[in-house]
Amino acid sequence: MRLLGVCLAALALTGAAAASDQNPTPAELESELVCPVCDSTLDTSNAEIARLMKARIRELIAAGATKSEIKDEFVEQFGTRVLAEPPKRGFNLLAWLLPLVGGGLALVAVGAVAWGWSRSRLPAEAEAALDPELERRLDDELDRFE
Repeated sequence: MRLLGVCLAALALTGAAAASDQNPTPAELESELVCPVCDSTLDTSNAEIARLMKARIRELIAAGATKSEIKDEFVEQFGTRVLAEPPKRGFNLLAWLLPLVGGGLALVAVGAVAWGWSRSRLPAEAEAALDPELERRLDDELDRFE
């Protein structure tokens, strides 16, 4: 039953993603494209080229272009550096994988250090032993409370 719910949720989300590609909004595209002059997203840039790109986005949306078609036009004109998110293929795949690999390696390193630290501690018997006279007095005191 749970699997059925997960499958239905996945199908519902796929429809929303497809609808977004077919009917993009200017704000959506402006947050996914980068100004080639100032290297910030179009929605935060006030550069002249950014204003021209925003106007072109609105023209293309009015003409019925999909999100991927609009992005493809800007990539053709400016290259992949105009995308706020690098494509998940080829050399750009490293931008997606390196943080995951680095995080995994950091977890392994912390685990290894913690494991080594916990193994280097002395067992309880090996710690400082009590003086025999002090141990006898402690036993006498404890016997009085029993």
